[in-house]
Amino acid sequence: MSSTASGKSGTWRNWGGNVTVRPAREVTPASVDELAAAVRQAAEDGLKVKAVGSGHSFTAIAATDGVSVRPQLLTGIRNIDRKAMTVTVEAGTPLKRLNVALAREGLSLTNMGDIMEQTVSGATSTGTHGTGRESASLAAQIRELELVTADGSVLTCSEKENPEVFAAARVGLGALGIVTAITFAVEPVFLLTAREEPMSFDRVLSEFDQHSTENEHFEFYWFPHTASANTKRNNRSAGPAQPVGQLAGWFDDEFVANGLWQAVNMVGRAVPATIPSIARISTRAWSARTYTDIPYKVFTSPRRVRFVEMEYAVPRAALVDTLRELKAMVDRSDLRISYPVEVRTAPADDIALSTASARDSAYIAVHMFRGTPYQAYFTAAERIFTAHEGRPHWGKVHTRDAEYFAEVYPRFGEFTALRDRLDPDRLFQNDYLRRVLGQ
Repeated sequence: MSSTASGKSGTWRNWGGNVTVRPAREVTPASVDELAAAVRQAAEDGLKVKAVGSGHSFTAIAATDGVSVRPQLLTGIRNIDRKAMTVTVEAGTPLKRLNVALAREGLSLTNMGDIMEQTVSGATSTGTHGTGRESASLAAQIRELELVTADGSVLTCSEKENPEVFAAARVGLGALGIVTAITFAVEPVFLLTAREEPMSFDRVLSEFDQHSTENEHFEFYWFPHTASANTKRNNRSAGPAQPVGQLAGWFDDEFVANGLWQAVNMVGRAVPATIPSIARISTRAWSARTYTDIPYKVFTSPRRVRFVEMEYAVPRAALVDTLRELKAMVDRSDLRISYPVEVRTAPADDIALSTASARDSAYIAVHMFRGTPYQAYFTAAERIFTAHEGRPHWGKVHTRDAEYFAEVYPRFGEFTALRDRLDPDRLFQNDYLRRVLGQ
């Protein structure tokens, strides 16, 4: 899931294929000092600056026609503090590399999303999350940040040092500076037992509160055009480890979930009328399975079939009503939706622009296969989400603007005031930030 860039044309395209841009120049700094120098030079040249990681955002949050900073040389673990139980990692490090390195050290993040190809800075800056009863997003696990600000200085922030910056920069949208290092809280590696089980849509909604309360991590997927869902419950286990067998894992996660899924979606894209039948057949192929493994092998899964995504966080209490409205909309429409709707939860946190800021949240993600027209579906879904004061994921398709965000984020003004102080000349501005944060 790496980003794609042509060395000949200089054109950059995101993973989903819906954002393309040609920067004036690209820089690949090998140190924080080189990055700071590149920021100062861009300011002198009158060019905007944006850092881009894996390109896994579906918005143009990382796009620029100015200076594009590629962080692939700013990778690796700087320090592990076993007394404080923290790890400090360079901002361009892919989550996959961090997870493997931590496991070798007998350590783990507490929670994570379901893919791990993003860089740590890209994932946290856009508010990437998993699902959890008490454990929150990746950004909520940050204990310290280092970033290069618009004047080229290097700023360290934590709860004790520059706390007002720390309160905002953990989900900073790239608007406050370029993150160069992140210190995460970690814990001794543990085991999770995953229970995957098909369930009817009506049952999973009627039992949602029970499942999300009884399990440390609960999520489910509903296939439009069906009354079926697939649930996943992850809970800590004393062991022993019982990972998915190598052959079974390849068949389920590579052949079916990626290879066959790619073929099925290509058929659906070519002949949309087949999609409801394909969805019903797909749900009948689900079966229950249980396995126990270390966290990143349970939380994450490979996603090789490319898609475009919209995701909104609604108040947790509004989830059931929102989903029923979404299903009713699909059922009465002519839409043909091949991708499942993904539902997760997160507890409230204290980060200014986190989608879970100050409220327990439920996440509803809608997807469309890459190359399939998605606007009608996403527009209809967004109308439902915003009626419930939904907050869109910063890295996923949405049409909201600063006026809307000022209404649904109590600390929106705090963030924009800090931006005015740290980047008064808008060195890190682009069209996306102009829309969502204002001038």
